[in-house]
Amino acid sequence: MDRREDDENLGGGGGDIEHDGGGGGVGGYLYERRDSNASSFWDREGGAVREPLLNLRSRVNTTSQIAIVGAKVYPIESLDYEIFENELIKQDWRTRKRIEIFQYVFLKWTLALLIGLFTGVVGFFNNLAVENIAGVKLLITSNLMLKEKYYQAFAAFAGINMILAVSAAALCAFIAPAAAGSGIPEVKAYLNGVDAHSILAPSTLFVKIFGSIFGVAAGLVVGKEGPMVHTGACIANLLGQGGSRKYRLTWKWLRFFKNDRDRRDLITCGAAAGVAAAFRAPVGGVLFALEEAASWWRSALLWRTFFTTAVVAVVLRSFISFCRNGNCGLFGQGGLIMFDVNSEIPAYNTPDLLAVILIGVLGGLLGSLYNYLVDKVLRTYSFINERGPAFKILLVIAISLLTSCCAYGLPWIAQCTPCPTDSDKECPTIGRSGNYKNFQCQPGHYNDLASLFLNTNDDAIRNLFSSGNKNEFHITTLFIFFTGIYFLGIITYGIAVPSGLFIPVILAGASYGRLVGRLMGSFSSLDVGLFALLGAASFLGGTMRMTVSLCVILLELTNDLLMLPLVMLVLLISKTVADCFNKGVYDQIVKLKGLPYLEAHGEPYMRHLSAGDVCSGPLIVFSSVEKVGNIMHALTMTRHNGFPVVDEPPFVEAPELSGLVLRSHLLVLLQRKKFTKNRVLSGSELLTVFHAFDFAKPGSGKGLKVEDLDLSEEEMEMYVDLHPVTNTSPYMVADTMSLAKAAVLFRELGLRHLCVVPKTPGRPPIVGILTRHDFMPEHVLGLYPQIAHQK
Repeated sequence: MDRREDDENLGGGGGDIEHDGGGGGVGGYLYERRDSNASSFWDREGGAVREPLLNLRSRVNTTSQIAIVGAKVYPIESLDYEIFENELIKQDWRTRKRIEIFQYVFLKWTLALLIGLFTGVVGFFNNLAVENIAGVKLLITSNLMLKEKYYQAFAAFAGINMILAVSAAALCAFIAPAAAGSGIPEVKAYLNGVDAHSILAPSTLFVKIFGSIFGVAAGLVVGKEGPMVHTGACIANLLGQGGSRKYRLTWKWLRFFKNDRDRRDLITCGAAAGVAAAFRAPVGGVLFALEEAASWWRSALLWRTFFTTAVVAVVLRSFISFCRNGNCGLFGQGGLIMFDVNSEIPAYNTPDLLAVILIGVLGGLLGSLYNYLVDKVLRTYSFINERGPAFKILLVIAISLLTSCCAYGLPWIAQCTPCPTDSDKECPTIGRSGNYKNFQCQPGHYNDLASLFLNTNDDAIRNLFSSGNKNEFHITTLFIFFTGIYFLGIITYGIAVPSGLFIPVILAGASYGRLVGRLMGSFSSLDVGLFALLGAASFLGGTMRMTVSLCVILLELTNDLLMLPLVMLVLLISKTVADCFNKGVYDQIVKLKGLPYLEAHGEPYMRHLSAGDVCSGPLIVFSSVEKVGNIMHALTMTRHNGFPVVDEPPFVEAPELSGLVLRSHLLVLLQRKKFTKNRVLSGSELLTVFHAFDFAKPGSGKGLKVEDLDLSEEEMEMYVDLHPVTNTSPYMVADTMSLAKAAVLFRELGLRHLCVVPKTPGRPPIVGILTRHDFMPEHVLGLYPQIAHQK
């Protein structure tokens, strides 16, 4: 077996290709385009970037060719979602048997089943580990408090938190920097067509699982929901690699998935499965993938995603039933998130609706401020994190100590409250969780602030959502807890641990929602637990800017369909208010990381430009039968992934665009050395030598590189027919098409290359190639800064 083929690995994320288009001014036919500023970006002798293209001082990516992943700068590779129709592919379609079609369909559903199974198991394991680790920590602290060993209790509490937090940070800093943070922005960018470095690699999956467990159990104000979405996507990517020669997973059926298009569908299923596993919300998971994650959707994918989340729900239900018999340690009372707030029937009137509108407006204002502050904190932390793993860990230690001090210290300023006489719950609570924490209070009393801070995040939310006893938490307690969680959530996101935003936002939203309910108790008839739910919904809408998926997730979380109209109203209001100030938090993080995300609509100034206006730099064009030396020279001197192919005399009467050929296909063609000494057509012979799967994309970007080719001087003077590997039906637009219209077309079709052809006769058959980079505002406004403010 060839050594280079044996290097193929089961991984995910980025290659080293830094540009998609064809250009550079070497080899083949050279057509000059109207505007050429590429010389400032490219080293003409080596095809490499001369200097970092990211202004680290302002964190503004001016070229969208690189991304910050784990405070390191990496090149970006776009994904080939388009079906590449060359002669080899067409021949494979014509000869494919019915059994092979059945195998492909069967395997798609099998992989969807496996994604659901594995994501469900990981989700349960995550919750099981967090509940038991955090439970033991809280039991130790509680027992020391009961013995009035308050200093030892704090030392144990803070020490265990620090050990767990440092463990999570060490995993991120030394093994997989891409695992830090939520992971939802990276998954969202991948499904948009951006493949950043190692975002779906096996090492990232490992660190995401265990780092999330340690980070949440450490008491940090982070959630496990965002990391679960990333985990589901990593599992899907691992299963969808199409096999691996290195690990001898070369089952013939798996070859059908050696393409970005099918992997994208699987990763969409994985993202939906992650939400379903985190919230026990299968329908919410499907809607989350549709509304927030995926940039491209179709009805067949809806069915498979729904099937995947249904499998997750069945797996979780089975494990929960098993654990209710006491077989899972401290995890046995239902576990996973389920907040029952349906004990009160929401009969509401006009004052109640006014209160709901107020909560929606507050959620929008607080959510937009939250996003603004998170952006500032991330920019500040980037300077610390980029100094190395030691500084990342020191930052985590500082945040862990601050969180422990707040969680243990703030309850001391709260007053002890007498236990309610009509409650059927134990008061004060002896153990790790419950509504009535004793803390330092005398018998028969409880500390309501300790019931929120010295609990797992899930239990704290359950306490806030509890109905019936509206005086359970004092107004000052709710204000202190909201303020603490709000700012701790802001300063915690961005440290080197896997950290989701859902739970911190729900905690803060539920606390101020319950606070508003207490303040408006004389005007409103709604229960304070329902106010807490509406507050969580408003804050989620103000930060995430999702509506339909959040509404369904919250209803599945609380098992309370009667709240549907109010939740819809508060989400619409909070999103509308927040959109007046800034974008959603995930959109901000995508931009901050430098990921070239394509929006669903073109910018207003793009209507003033045509597609031909942004085609910059000289364009490399190959002849349909090209000299090997010219191809090698172009591949060596540039990093482009697509090259136009032009038919010319004597094969045709006048030059005409034959299609587009990919860099990876040229490398395979040159490696096999099926050349001719004369410039003649030999495509029919190549069709008998090659198979379509010879050009399939390997996993994790471990394909051929120019350095792997070994060609003699004699072979460099020979010719190769490009017809069999040329996509003869690439997407093309006239150079006069509006750039805004071309941008929408590019995104909706999931393209990597868009050929621009002249509308008028008598010109070369191709003007240029538009890639993702050409639609980025930084590039367009760099060419035409005077149009920035045009509408």
